[in-house]
Amino acid sequence: MSDIDFEMLERMFGLRGKVAIVTGGTGLLGREFVKTLHGAGARVAVFDLQTEVPDEYRELFRSERVAVYRVDVTDRASIERALEDVVGKWGPPNILVNAAAIDVPPTYGGRTLTFENYPEDLLRKIVDVNVIGTVLCTQVIGEKMAESGGGSIINISSIYGEVSPDQRIYVKREGKGTFVKPVSYCISKGAVSNLTKYLATYWAGKNVRVNCLVFGGVFNQQDPEFVRNYSSRVPLGRMARKDEYNGAVLFLASDASSYMTGANIVIDGGYTVW
Repeated sequence: MSDIDFEMLERMFGLRGKVAIVTGGTGLLGREFVKTLHGAGARVAVFDLQTEVPDEYRELFRSERVAVYRVDVTDRASIERALEDVVGKWGPPNILVNAAAIDVPPTYGGRTLTFENYPEDLLRKIVDVNVIGTVLCTQVIGEKMAESGGGSIINISSIYGEVSPDQRIYVKREGKGTFVKPVSYCISKGAVSNLTKYLATYWAGKNVRVNCLVFGGVFNQQDPEFVRNYSSRVPLGRMARKDEYNGAVLFLASDASSYMTGANIVIDGGYTVW
């Protein structure tokens, strides 16, 4: 006879019958979150401008418990239309993962970006998606949760919303020039972390829990020199794998975290400890 109480674990972590929405759900981490929520039994709606996924995820995204919507998170009407369809198909949402976000390349308009020359249009674009997009999705979807008995909202932030980037790890050698981690991404993620605290108090009376996951860097075939530089700053000595944040998402989505709201949970291999 097994000593493992599977029924207890199912009650704590199971999501059967729940409806989840993942913004940015076709992205590197977003599709991992879709896989995790689906695997725990949820029906998962993906809100993203990109609707294609790599081969390894195609069977998952064809599941009858996954629905993909082409949604612009900076357009309230686009969010509202998709949510209306989700509610009509499956009922009101219980879980929202705000994973939609963009960053910028090392160069823009043929020049290396620094703080001094950072273009205003690019700053507005990053803030529009990462901050205003998160606010709009949470307004529209969170309101439906509050009306329907509650739920869990999971915001995705970054260590660069908590600490300043160590610009030394971005230096390229051998004539490759330099890359300065831009200000836009950092301030946008800092805003998401604080938005979490605001919403946790605002909707506490409606049984809507709002928490934030603060992630370290994820390995995605980056420049080997950057990977070495970054990893040297991490006590665990490496970047995260793309699947290593899934457990935290499941924890916050499920009843296992039923008494948690307003928390910023840092998962970074120890990067922010030093």
